[in-house]
Amino acid sequence: MSRRSVRAPRAKRSELPAVTTASPCPCGLPAAYGACCGRFHTGPATAPTAELLMRSRYSAFAVRDEPYLLTTWDPATRPPSVDLEPAMRWTGLEILETTDGSAFHTTGTVTFRARFTQQGKPGVLHERSRFARHEGAWVYVDGTFAE
Repeated sequence: MSRRSVRAPRAKRSELPAVTTASPCPCGLPAAYGACCGRFHTGPATAPTAELLMRSRYSAFAVRDEPYLLTTWDPATRPPSVDLEPAMRWTGLEILETTDGSAFHTTGTVTFRARFTQQGKPGVLHERSRFARHEGAWVYVDGTFAE
C-alpha cells in the first residue's frame, strides 16, 4: 500500500488497535494474527508470496507497524517514513487479483480493495500493487490507484 507523506505524530498507546497474537488476523485469512501476519512482523520469517506480503503489509497498517512497512518496501522507492494517521482504522481487505508473485517468480502484482474509516467516515483504497524480490525477499515496489 502506498501511503507516503510526512510523518504524522505517533498515536497514543490507548488509540492503537487492540490486536494480540490470538486476535483474528486483520488481513482476513482464517488464522490468528500471531500465526498469520504477526509471524512476519515479529520474526525472521518472510512472506513467501507477493500476496502474503500484501496481506502482511495491510496488517502492518492496521497495527501501525512502521518498521515492518519500511523494511518490506523496495529501497529504490521507499520513503523516509510512513504516515500512520491516528484517526484511520483499517477495517477489511479484499484481494481481487494476483498475477505471478509465487515462489517461482521474481515479480508479481496484487490488486486489492482495503476498507477503512477515517474520523468515522468510511473509505476504500483500491490499488494495483507491484512487488519484486530484493535480496531474495518480496518487497513492495509501488502501486497505482484502480477504479
